[in-house]
Amino acid sequence: MGQHVSRTDFEWTETDEPHAARRTEIIKKYPQIKELFGYDRSMKWKVSLLVLIQCYMVTLMAEMKWMYVVMLAYCFGGVINHALMLAIHEIAHNLAFGHARPMANRLFGFFANIPIGIPFSISFKKYHLEHHRYQGDEIYDTDIPTYIEAKLFCNTVGKFCWVLLQPFFYALRPVLTYPKPPGWLEFFNVVIQLTYNFLVYYYFGGKALFYLIGGSLLSMGAHPVAGHFISEHYMFRKGYETYSYYGILNCVTWNVGYHNEHHDFPAVPGCNLPKVREIAREYYDTLPHHDSWVQVLYDFVMDPDIGPYARIKRKHRDQLAREKKAAEALASKSNGNGVVKSD
Repeated sequence: MGQHVSRTDFEWTETDEPHAARRTEIIKKYPQIKELFGYDRSMKWKVSLLVLIQCYMVTLMAEMKWMYVVMLAYCFGGVINHALMLAIHEIAHNLAFGHARPMANRLFGFFANIPIGIPFSISFKKYHLEHHRYQGDEIYDTDIPTYIEAKLFCNTVGKFCWVLLQPFFYALRPVLTYPKPPGWLEFFNVVIQLTYNFLVYYYFGGKALFYLIGGSLLSMGAHPVAGHFISEHYMFRKGYETYSYYGILNCVTWNVGYHNEHHDFPAVPGCNLPKVREIAREYYDTLPHHDSWVQVLYDFVMDPDIGPYARIKRKHRDQLAREKKAAEALASKSNGNGVVKSD
């Protein structure tokens, strides 16, 4: 089964997440970075092109052999769908039409979601923004694996299976660990998606539907573009919880690899994140980063020091408040010699 991971728990810390403090420091030193805030004016055209390509590709699937359908889903359609998933990530930050037009962003998220086959654009936003606000929080940050995942997938073969199953963990983990009531926009998202899926199946068959949904699932597992799921926050060096990637795959993933820059400045669209690094280079060049998402996947599976436990975690804020209150109550009962007074 391969080597067993060396960690038996997450890396717990009492320090705050690093991005808010660094953002304040960088803005103070380089106020011109505020000029990079806004939205990507070209995103609507790029996303529309990707959606149209996928709509055309489904018309070709019926006459193809299954072998070619699977190959195209992994090598071509999956890459496009993953790009659309990360477009939805940008849209969750209102970076397609700006913060002044939130509904335009939501509706465009429905459109970008169509070829992916799995309705998630609205639900993703609800959880992802809390990942930014409460990074590492044991409850609010659902990007962190559960103890069950970490204990079950704790050796080489197990970690490889965990990588393959990533799309299912990402979909089910928030619902099980931190459920939120669905809203009408989520219902609308589901209706649109299921209607499109039905039309694809009805007119073009099961191969076409597999090309879309299968491509999405394949591209989230053992796939080069899926390396960002692990590269972003798994602790490859002790004490560092966010990592950037500066390789070529940023070209098809809206620069999501610039992840330290993104968490420092979530109001900056992906197209401007390289400019953030260029302006404040001394802050980012000294941080550990990745050069290959394929290497990230390989190291995650093969290195016993890395695994689902390799995440920095923080106690839930309500738990911290309770502990602080208890400590203050204990201190108020103590005399100057540290002896607790009896009631």
